[in-house]
Amino acid sequence: MNIKEEIHQFCEKMNRDPGYLEGKDLTFQVSLKESGPIQMVIADGAISVDETCSHEPELTLSISDADYSKLLRNELNTTVALMTGKVKVDRIDKALKLLEVVKQYY
Repeated sequence: MNIKEEIHQFCEKMNRDPGYLEGKDLTFQVSLKESGPIQMVIADGAISVDETCSHEPELTLSISDADYSKLLRNELNTTVALMTGKVKVDRIDKALKLLEVVKQYY
């Protein structure tokens, strides 16, 4: 399974139990070093994937495909990834809010 398939699968998991998505609105882009950019939009109690990147992201994360895969499987600690530069973010405040939601689905 490639990373974009993993992202779709993780978002499907989130949508099956959308309680933690309620009241959240965030468009974020993951700039995957090997596979290129992909966006996720949290709105109206759901998350969707946009591979065309047609939205203006409020948060951009830059990370390798392998490290993002590890993050999705909770095999890479987010704090360690940020501190060691494995993931770079342009808005730490938005990244922390996103983390609060995502960690509910590990």
